[in-house]
Amino acid sequence: MQFPQFNPIALEIGGLKIHWYAITYIFGFAAAWLLGNYRADRSKGLWTREQVSDFLFYSYLGVILGGRIGYVIFYHFDFFLADPLYLFKIWQGGMSFHGGFLGVLFATWYFSKKTSKNFFTVADFIVPLVPLGLGAGRIGNFINGELWGRPVNGELPWGMVFPGDSLHLLRHPSQIYEFLLEGITLFIVVWLFSAKSRPAKAVSGVFVLGYGSFRFLVEFFREPDPQLGHVISWLTMGQILSAPMIIAGSLLLYFAYKKQEPKL
Repeated sequence: MQFPQFNPIALEIGGLKIHWYAITYIFGFAAAWLLGNYRADRSKGLWTREQVSDFLFYSYLGVILGGRIGYVIFYHFDFFLADPLYLFKIWQGGMSFHGGFLGVLFATWYFSKKTSKNFFTVADFIVPLVPLGLGAGRIGNFINGELWGRPVNGELPWGMVFPGDSLHLLRHPSQIYEFLLEGITLFIVVWLFSAKSRPAKAVSGVFVLGYGSFRFLVEFFREPDPQLGHVISWLTMGQILSAPMIIAGSLLLYFAYKKQEPKL
């Protein structure tokens, strides 16, 4: 397949350039806000729209700060050691899901303390809102022609040459795989699972286990980061960071159904 020649700039108003990648972030945040309000309206007074807005504000900060710090630490720590100001050079790009995830965990902890809500009351409420934003971000990666896949072995109808690839190899469009798995599939699974009353921790467990599993799988088709390659044997950094999520999600589900705590 021919890679579509996208213009990464969606709109240009005067000297202001709005990139598609920024629009995908805005879409993800807007989708989370709308879905959060929907869930709040049906929470029988346990959540208000104001609380949804407050939490999303903290979580957005967690995504941006955690995502950037995580990217620098996990993928370019050598750059940071050579130039600590690299952390603030956001115009050079670079965000990490796992860093953003840790940032949102911190935001969840802070919000739960501030509102006197149980941590998993907040976590179980928020995780169904996340996958659509993740999927939108992967579309942004595809439009930018970045984070492409490994070379295709044999014939594959949807293998494509990405414009930034100096080797001009047919590659897996792994961004689309992630969009379909981490975005659409994970959203459907977690949203439908959360539609019924579940024990505390169960919804969070499904999300963490689902994302970790999907990301671990897609890493077999995604080109490893060139500065890291395979970190341990055949494992990429993405797989190393996703493995603890698979374990943590499994444990959350185990303890959720072992104790059968009521939904908080």
